[in-house]
Amino acid sequence: MQNNKRPFERFGCGSCARDAKESFLNANCDSDSCKLSFENDDSDKVYRRIIQYGISAILFAIALLFNLLGYIKFTLFFISYIIAGGDVVLKATKNILKGQIFDEYFLMSIATIGAFAIGEYPESVAVMLFYQIGELLQDIAVDRSKRSIKELMNIRPDYANLKIGYEIKRVSPQEVRPGDVIIVKPGEKIPLDGKVIEGESMVDTSALTGESVLREVYKGADVLSGFINKNGLLTIEVTREFAESTVSKILGLIDEASSKKAPTEKFMTKFAKYYTPIVVFLALIIAVIPPLIIPTATFKEFIYRALIFLIIACPCALVLSIPLSFFAGIGAASKNGILVKGSNYLEALSDVETVVFDKTGTLTKGVFKVTEIKSVNSISRDALLEYAAYAESFSNHPIAESILKAYGKEVDRSKIKKYEEISGNGVRANVEGKEVLVGNAKLMKRENIDCVTGDSTGTIIHVAIDNKYCGYILISDEVKEDSSKAIESLKKMGIKRIVMLTGDNKTVSDKIAASLRIGEVHSQLLPNEKVGVLEKLYADNKKGKLIFVGDGINDAPVLARSDVGVAMGGIGSDAAIEAADVVLMTDEPSKLVTAIKISKRTKLIVWENILLALGVKVVVLALGALGVATMWEAVFADVGVALLAVLNSLRLLNKK
Repeated sequence: MQNNKRPFERFGCGSCARDAKESFLNANCDSDSCKLSFENDDSDKVYRRIIQYGISAILFAIALLFNLLGYIKFTLFFISYIIAGGDVVLKATKNILKGQIFDEYFLMSIATIGAFAIGEYPESVAVMLFYQIGELLQDIAVDRSKRSIKELMNIRPDYANLKIGYEIKRVSPQEVRPGDVIIVKPGEKIPLDGKVIEGESMVDTSALTGESVLREVYKGADVLSGFINKNGLLTIEVTREFAESTVSKILGLIDEASSKKAPTEKFMTKFAKYYTPIVVFLALIIAVIPPLIIPTATFKEFIYRALIFLIIACPCALVLSIPLSFFAGIGAASKNGILVKGSNYLEALSDVETVVFDKTGTLTKGVFKVTEIKSVNSISRDALLEYAAYAESFSNHPIAESILKAYGKEVDRSKIKKYEEISGNGVRANVEGKEVLVGNAKLMKRENIDCVTGDSTGTIIHVAIDNKYCGYILISDEVKEDSSKAIESLKKMGIKRIVMLTGDNKTVSDKIAASLRIGEVHSQLLPNEKVGVLEKLYADNKKGKLIFVGDGINDAPVLARSDVGVAMGGIGSDAAIEAADVVLMTDEPSKLVTAIKISKRTKLIVWENILLALGVKVVVLALGALGVATMWEAVFADVGVALLAVLNSLRLLNKK
């Protein structure tokens, strides 16, 4: 897993690029253990800061409440200021030397040092002290927003019990290779993807899927890294090395989640870049111009007003709360078994106009079963099934697997001399000297072979041997119990257009669409034809976004082409998950509804924060310029509003 860069990098922006906020999550990877570590989340640091600001507050209170000599009072105020805000001034100085002048540190430093310069010692110390206390409370609040992601990080296994002969050796998961056998004891995490070859147990899948109900696994069942074995001893044959395991891929997705900013975030970054120099310039005008043109005005009075103006104008409430809102939205989604690869995709989900579904494995279970075998032209049903099984033995398609399962015998692949997969049609193979074609009606038509047609609910797989039609195998797939609920909920949310695309035949597709009340169906599509249909749907789209939901390897092109590609993460192919922007870990279509709701709620909270911050700042800025507001109101307009915005953002994580 390539994880040398810092994920969630630059989650702050512009003039508010505090070190503690620059990266909500800092993950580092070392080659030995490849474990993620979280910075800025150490309770010892919090306690040290509480003690630091406590000492500053005590000195401030003594100087403020007791009648002391002037130089003693000044000394106490000065020491209190240095203890509370010395690091702020130091960071401002370092940033100025780097050419980063107009940031929050600069604003707070110039405002409080200016207040000291004009003799307003109590207010200068109070502004810096309350600012730092506010920052501390914000950091504690930000830590809360990390928890859901941090819990997801805990799926990373620490070790694997590798079985070597009759011995069990504890090793790093990176040392295990496909084909190795591992033992997972009750209470342990399953460290790598694999297949159970011995034992049965209940496993907790909630870390990956968000689903609290335990799942039963037994011999032959596929298991994923990150599952927790609850009560039985499992012997598992590893199918993927650690770098390709589900855990690594999920952590990779999380790494990417903040590299793509939402349009609102990008706008705020640009806004802060120009906003801060403008307010500094306006503060300078307030401090200098009135005393020069108004006879009764004094420089001390208007410098004080300018300093208040600077504190109020600090944009930290906006530049912290907006990325935090999207971060909290991604965290809320992950708690529900939904992985969103970036805040831009989370925001796009709130503006959906068209939802396009794949059928197999998305709206249906993708678990195919042979329900009928019809043979013609003097070939037996068993022989027909055997030829079909041999022809399909190299394919990993669910239909091929269902035919092999129905055959139930060992396939002697030495009997197969040639094999060719015909995309979107079927397969061609030479079995014991006979050319066997297995596929859909389009394959038969392409080879000029007459075949029967039917209206059975299922997929008809035709079989021809040496260009002679021999019959068909009917494969049936069940609609997911969750699909109808998902379609109905999307309609209630006001989604204007719901479409189903599939490579399956028209009869089957129409029946499934009718049962789900989907009005628009495009069937018998090849992968490239799906992209063509998607382009036409784009042309019909007016303002909103187009979402495609799929799970198969043939869905990767359309997942990548859509505004937001949504993949099924449980049974979905690796290619689909890589190409998608959102991954539903439970394979439930209704999770898309949950994702859209989280997106809409996130966007609502973002705009609440924007209006709160700008509204309060505009009012208090005007009062400050007129000389009505004091530095106490300025502290509330800056730190108070920022804290309110952060707490408002964290409501996303509290909402179930």
